[in-house]
This record gives sequence, structure tokens and C-alpha cells, in this order.
Amino acid sequence: MSRSGAAPGLRRFLGPRREAETERCELCSIEVGPDHRHLVDVERRSLACACQGCAVLFDRPGAGGGRFRTVPDRYLTDPGWHADPVRWQALRIPVEMVFFFLNSTLERTVALYPSPAGATENEVDQDAFEAAFDGTPLARELAPDVEALLVRRGSDGDSCHLVPVDAAYQLVGRLRLHWQGFDGGREARQEIAAFFDDVKRKAQAVPTAAREGGNARE
Repeated sequence: MSRSGAAPGLRRFLGPRREAETERCELCSIEVGPDHRHLVDVERRSLACACQGCAVLFDRPGAGGGRFRTVPDRYLTDPGWHADPVRWQALRIPVEMVFFFLNSTLERTVALYPSPAGATENEVDQDAFEAAFDGTPLARELAPDVEALLVRRGSDGDSCHLVPVDAAYQLVGRLRLHWQGFDGGREARQEIAAFFDDVKRKAQAVPTAAREGGNARE
């Protein structure tokens, strides 16, 4: 089962931002800068802009009854991971670029495909997901709701990164804004390349010793 579109609060990533638009913390209404933090509203499945004070407040587990969770800013990568063909096929992922996150309300992992129409969500068999990623500590590190496991496959190899969930939605926004024609066009490909270059620059590699069995390369 899949569906297209964006959950409430995610649409800010799916279009150009007006230059005169002033963004404010959606909890205390104070004006925030362009590099402000975000909160995940777990109940509504939405993202909310946050000032530094509110972001720190909801960074503590259970703060505010657990409804809001601060999106962390860590980036991790596992250069030794690759997609086992049989296990990947069991996931039934029809695209080469996808991100996964654990929805704590639904108690399951969901997959979202960046596309020119926005984010297309697809249910994932939990056993298949665990089998596909049992060789990387990134899946074990993944924080529910606020972090995403971003995978890109291609002829030059596979990549797997743990990123803040708002960063994953920024990728969705870039694609929707710049996609042209059937294959996306040159500008969309450049945006994708620039995004992953930025992820690689920010990401800290997990230690080789932390990878155990499964899909890890020897």
C-alpha cells in the first residue's frame, strides 16, 4: 500500500520559500533564522519550526508528554554497507533512492520515495527491513520519528546514511522544485548530487568493528 503527498507541516520543504516570509517558532512564536531547528509532532506526523530554547526543551525524552521530539543534527554513514540483492528484493522497493523511518505511533517502519510529486509512502515488512539492514549499525542507531535511514543505489554502488528526518524531506523538496521531464533533467540531478555531497561531508563513518555480519563487506 502506498500513498503520495506530504503530512501536515512537511510542505514547507516542497516549494520555494518567499524571500519576505518570516519564519517563527511554532510553539512560542519568536522569530527564527534560516538555520533553525525542527520538532516532530508525533501525534500529527508533522514538522514544526523551533527556536533554540524550545528545541533544547524537547530534546529531553518525555518532555511535554512526549508529543514533540527535537530533530537531532547528527549524520552517520556506513561505507561498508551494500544492498544484498535477495534481501533488497524482499523489501519491494521500486526506486533507487528511498528513506526509512520508524513511526513510533504506528510501531512500524515506513519507506518514503522522493519524487516530483512529493513523498510517496509505502508500508514495509518489518522482518524484510531488519534482514536488509542487519549488517549495519545505522539501523540499530536509528531514533524513532526524528531520524531517517537514507539509501541511494546506482551503477557506481550503494550508499546508506543516517540523517535528520527534516534533511530527508529537504531532499524531497529539492526534487519537486527542480524536476523536469521524464528523468528529472540536469538540474534535478545536480541538486541530488549536491545534497549527497553535503551529507557525505557532514557524516561520521561508523567504525568497521561495529559492523556485524549480514550485508557488511569484508
